[in-house]
Amino acid sequence: MPIRILGISAYYHDSAACLVEDGRIVAAAQEERFTRKKHDAGFPSHAVQYCLREAGVEARDLDLVGFYEKPLVKFDRLLETYIACAPKGLTSYLMAMPLWLGQRLWMADDIKRQVEGYEGEVLFGEHHESHAASAFYPSPFEHAAVVTIDGVGEWATSSIGVGRGNDLELLRELRFPHSLGLLYSAFTYFTGFRVNSGEYKLMGLAPYGEPKYVQRIKDELLEIREDGSLWMNMAYFTYPHGLRMTGDAFERLFDGPARQPESLLTQREMDLARSVQDITEEVMLKMAAFARRETGMRDLCLAGGVALNCVGNGRIVREGIFDEIWIQPAAGDAGGAVGVALSLWHRHLGNPRVSPEASGAWERPSSATGRTGTPRYADGMSGAYLGPRFSDEDVDVFLEGHACVARRLERAALAEEIAALMAQEKVVGLLQGRMEFGPRALGGRSIIGDPRSPRMQSMMNLKIKFRESFRPFAPAVLREQVGRAAEPAALHRPRHHARGLFGAHSNRSPRNQPVLLRRHRRVLPADRLPDHREHVLQRSRRAHRLHPRRRVPMLHAHEHRRVGARKLPAAQAGADSGARHRRRVVAEGIRARLTGSQARHSTPKPQSSQKEHRHRRIITKRRRVRSSQRMTCTNRLRTFASLRGFVKDRVARARP
Repeated sequence: MPIRILGISAYYHDSAACLVEDGRIVAAAQEERFTRKKHDAGFPSHAVQYCLREAGVEARDLDLVGFYEKPLVKFDRLLETYIACAPKGLTSYLMAMPLWLGQRLWMADDIKRQVEGYEGEVLFGEHHESHAASAFYPSPFEHAAVVTIDGVGEWATSSIGVGRGNDLELLRELRFPHSLGLLYSAFTYFTGFRVNSGEYKLMGLAPYGEPKYVQRIKDELLEIREDGSLWMNMAYFTYPHGLRMTGDAFERLFDGPARQPESLLTQREMDLARSVQDITEEVMLKMAAFARRETGMRDLCLAGGVALNCVGNGRIVREGIFDEIWIQPAAGDAGGAVGVALSLWHRHLGNPRVSPEASGAWERPSSATGRTGTPRYADGMSGAYLGPRFSDEDVDVFLEGHACVARRLERAALAEEIAALMAQEKVVGLLQGRMEFGPRALGGRSIIGDPRSPRMQSMMNLKIKFRESFRPFAPAVLREQVGRAAEPAALHRPRHHARGLFGAHSNRSPRNQPVLLRRHRRVLPADRLPDHREHVLQRSRRAHRLHPRRRVPMLHAHEHRRVGARKLPAAQAGADSGARHRRRVVAEGIRARLTGSQARHSTPKPQSSQKEHRHRRIITKRRRVRSSQRMTCTNRLRTFASLRGFVKDRVARARP
């Protein structure tokens, strides 16, 4: 009997399901394709049902079900972050806790309830482990370096690993709150786009701007190391504890408040997009270079939300750091469903992996030099065509039900008809074969038009896609003609920007989509830190001391960073936050009261007017309110600590 494994990703964004049968991906789909809710985060019930139908099985026939991350560890990160940021973050805490305590902590029970009929075991993979597995196991390579970059999983925000056969090992990781993905999302929010869905808009906007903020970002927001790790100045960001990505300091740094959604785009937003895109590309290049040095591998596999930044991917290709690069088509959280299913097959069950490179189904382009034809290609994703398909009968039923006028064409005549329509500057909707898995339209479910028309891009954006006019489209090119259609020199960004053609960025270059970290013990000089340095360092050290050790070596981009012991100027004394600051304030209040009482005993009490008495009563009332607020804050911290202890106990029990 074949072994069937169902992988699930859900409850953050881009929920999806994947079914693996004896190590082969049978079906995979995102829930948004069935519900028509963009980036649907709900449980992928429709996607699960499709996967079971495609395999011809029922839920009771499944051997294992895997979830792409570990909810208990993620909950532990949330609690420790709230503790570190308290009393800030109360609103976010009150919104998050009912959801976690009522549903997400009991994920295994929820999955069994949703996948009706399944009575087996539910296993949980790590977030970045699932990303890495989704990148390496379906790739054509026998051995490869693996880099994953996204916002945040449980604790990790980026990781580097190495895959050999059926083995996958994560070597380094960067941890929350320092994250390239969250940095990009912060600028996405600040430029008026939606986080977790508008990042590709920011990338499309970048060619219209100039990198005028790059140096400001490096001076104030972050420090980039040679291995691609980064340290972020959290005084400018509010995402660890707030409902927004950036705060007031961010607005002061970048010349005004965040752009309101749907408002007019200005040159500032274009320059910000270009600047953070340049920063992202720099970090990606350094991560890739470090991954090559660290692993010694000649090939690279990429996954994680940042791996959908095709401009950054193109930079890695052009620099020639690796011989070949393979990117998971569903590089975001949806791909985690594929990763956890394949990880259970290869790592949990210990089954061997036969890569296309080892079997001869894939060959390197360099090996085909001087030979006619294209080199052989194969991977485990079936070209990303893993979604549902429709028969002619299904199409007929739909057309009749909606009273559509239709005519049937033979396959040979269909291409001629589509070409004629495109030559007339008509837009064609293409539905053929299986649906793509991932965000890219690859011809299965695509809107296509003539790239030679100067009107096509704006017409498709404004009249059909109903989106911003600057958004580019990707070119569809025959594999044999890729070299002619996209010369490497054409992919470089020019200094001037003309109105873009359909299928190209504003610089007329096509949008083709054809690390890492080590421990740092370097001391950052005090004169390189901004005025709020002590506040930032105290918060960072307090938060990172709470991080649990994992079997993957823990990396802090600013580990053991210290500023020499010195007395703060009076203007900065109030910036030292945390428990020590609160203790000092209480001690000063006690001293002030003792001093005041001694003075009252030694000095005759002066006569006070009725107005002065009323003023004293008001001050006394305010002191009582503040004392009550301090007690409330203490109770909140105790609650946080007790919840954290509960999670620690559950995590310890869950470990083998």
